[in-house]
Amino acid sequence: MLKVGALALILLLAAGCQRPIGSVDKPVLGADLEAGREAIVTYGCGSCHVIPGVQEANAYVGPPLNKFEQRHYIAGNLPNNADNLVYWIQFPQSVEPGTAMPNLNVTETDARNIAAYLYSQ
Repeated sequence: MLKVGALALILLLAAGCQRPIGSVDKPVLGADLEAGREAIVTYGCGSCHVIPGVQEANAYVGPPLNKFEQRHYIAGNLPNNADNLVYWIQFPQSVEPGTAMPNLNVTETDARNIAAYLYSQ
């Protein structure tokens, strides 16, 4: 009986690790998707990440950034919402000291546009 209960718990937890597409609204007010795609290229995000819709973004140093709206957490510890993603893009070292994600001096406007783009993919 314990094995069946443990298996049921594992399956339940695994099912909760990914959200269905579109189930969580992550609006980034006043953001521009095309400007976000351009900022991704300008800041060189593709040097480390695969990002859908950005031809120059095809590296696997960091995690691929597809289906970002489905993730529960950013950097493993921030709840995935627009404000936290903007903050992470701007100040990754303050969120996770020693992370491989560099502080690229991303402006707030660019970070908001990048976040909106990531949520759209």
